[in-house]
Amino acid sequence: HVQLVESGGGSVQAGESLRLSCVVSGYRYSTYCMGWFRQAVGQEREAVAAVYRVGGSAFYADSVKGRFSFSQDNAQKTLYLQMDSLEPEDTAMYYCAAECAPDEAGGFRYWGQGTQVTVS
Repeated sequence: HVQLVESGGGSVQAGESLRLSCVVSGYRYSTYCMGWFRQAVGQEREAVAAVYRVGGSAFYADSVKGRFSFSQDNAQKTLYLQMDSLEPEDTAMYYCAAECAPDEAGGFRYWGQGTQVTVS
């Protein structure tokens, strides 16, 4: 069965960096329709970075442009989210997602369990 397992979250000071990883298994891994989302307490889930189309460039939320970078290691079936210059507003649970599914909540079919990022 499909599993997405995130890691790399933690508690950091403003201005520091974190790198999130998401290992994908049980899935026909692809280089598109993969992404990262986040949800802060009391707020709706939002897309942070994603690739939606074959050969397409990564989408980034305006709030993270220039600070976050999305990448993939296709051989390792792993997604990464490099987060630099972290701000308290980045505090949230971060989720990776796979397989575009417009009819599903969030627009993706498969989701990880999440990893918490706290910035103070």
